[in-house]
Amino acid sequence: MPDRDSALSFDLNTIGQDFLDDPFPVYRALREHDPVHRNPDGTWLLTRYDDVVQCFKHPAMSSDKKVDFKPKFGDGPLYTHHTTSLVFNDPPIHTRVRRLLAAAFTPRKIGELEPLIDRVIDDLLDRMAAQGRFDVIRDYALALPTAIISFMLGIPEEHRHRLHDFSTLILGALDPVVSPEKMQAGHDAVEEFGAMLEELIADRRLEPASGGQGEVLAALIFGEVDGERLSLVELVQNCIFLLNAGHETTANLVGNCIDMLLDNPGEMQRLRDDPDLISSAVEEALRYQSPLQIGNRKAMQEMEFGPEDRRIALPAGTFIHCGVAAANRDPEIFDDPENVDIGRNPNPQIAFGTGKHVCMGNTLGRIEGRVAIGKLVARFPNLRRDGPSRFHGRARFRGLSTLPVAV
Repeated sequence: MPDRDSALSFDLNTIGQDFLDDPFPVYRALREHDPVHRNPDGTWLLTRYDDVVQCFKHPAMSSDKKVDFKPKFGDGPLYTHHTTSLVFNDPPIHTRVRRLLAAAFTPRKIGELEPLIDRVIDDLLDRMAAQGRFDVIRDYALALPTAIISFMLGIPEEHRHRLHDFSTLILGALDPVVSPEKMQAGHDAVEEFGAMLEELIADRRLEPASGGQGEVLAALIFGEVDGERLSLVELVQNCIFLLNAGHETTANLVGNCIDMLLDNPGEMQRLRDDPDLISSAVEEALRYQSPLQIGNRKAMQEMEFGPEDRRIALPAGTFIHCGVAAANRDPEIFDDPENVDIGRNPNPQIAFGTGKHVCMGNTLGRIEGRVAIGKLVARFPNLRRDGPSRFHGRARFRGLSTLPVAV
């Protein structure tokens, strides 16, 4: 367990493999000894639940990254993407784009997707049952959201195998430490996926009614708010954002939850005995292994954070890392937070964020997670590990790269 000195000297920009494999001891030490932590580069890291929620919800906190991302990305495709997508903008741009993107997540659109989710999952389970041994990540957790986002954006089947790499490379460039090779691969991924989307958008403009079940592309192209539509750049970059948000979070949720249950066989059996616990099991997985580990905000006015007896004032202009994963294990909020309880109630986890930037796709992600995890656990009563699992080694997004099992 890291001590006070290691917490005080922690540098988010020099993290190593030990942290990537298991960041939670460090988060615990920071929460206990230095909950409002200054990194050597002048940025700050929050690890208490109340501070992170305040940072997400306070109107003086900005998500706009046009200034902060310039040194990291230059003028390349990654800069265009991350400063145009919904998540890194403030009102009024955020409000207008969010209202236009909401067409993808209406109850009617989600209702259209539910039978597709069931069909994709049943087909995947049949295939895995025939194999006897499979990788939960490659064969299931990634395959499901890839198929669903492909339906939503009208991605032809011959291109779907490329989506995971696109998402991984684009999101991986957000990590604190990124090699020049990975940064260039991220730029290339934005360009390649953007070109693919421009072709799909051009085709749909010519034939608006030709989309398949669950497709939302036409609604995004032709949708209007107060007479305004998404520009082509906004449309392309926010379709990339939909892939990244829907694909990464759902895949990590499913994989992390199955890994969590395998590590806690008593909780796995508890879920089998009472399938109605699936909703709270999903919430516990979101809390225990948050797919999004760290968010960001910039203070536009002086803000105070920390426990009442040791508040720290951060000046306007401060760049803040919001420790979502650390907040979700805060013992001030969650009883026995380092252990798993699939019936945990209440469970105010913030894995999907909170405030005006709460994830738009959280309802769809929860549906996918509940169906995918519930059906897998019920289908394979003898599910067991068939080799070591491994996390993919990114700081901001936590998920497994492999989880081999046998049935």
